[in-house]
Amino acid sequence: MGTEDHAGVGEGTVLLDIGGDIGALVVSTSAALDGAEIEIVPTGATPHADPDGWSHGHAHGPAADAAGTGGAGFGGRHHRPHLLHVGVHQRPGASGPRWAAVFPELHAGTYDLRLRPDGPVRLSVPVTGGEVTEAVWPDHPR
Repeated sequence: MGTEDHAGVGEGTVLLDIGGDIGALVVSTSAALDGAEIEIVPTGATPHADPDGWSHGHAHGPAADAAGTGGAGFGGRHHRPHLLHVGVHQRPGASGPRWAAVFPELHAGTYDLRLRPDGPVRLSVPVTGGEVTEAVWPDHPR
């Protein structure tokens, strides 16, 4: 599997790109998960990844979407979604710092979340287009 470089990623503000059928998801966690990665996949979908975890024979992004050869995120032309994941980081909050994983751009639907690399599904969350959905990781004290 490839090595990921997360230089420059960490606490701070996250830009959300929502509207239409695109929403965002913020998952609050405990500080114990700082630096952990949470993976997300549409409920009921079979994820797709190659053994090296990176290349798999087609492009992504706007050009690939326009050409019909790829797909961006979960709303593209894939029959199996990619293993999208984000890190848990400390974020500033109104009442002090909090730890959260932020998925800034998701198509409306219900998603299953798990800890990488191979944890069981711990949370299922419906995401609504044009909105920021907030969820709490099961081990997070309320």
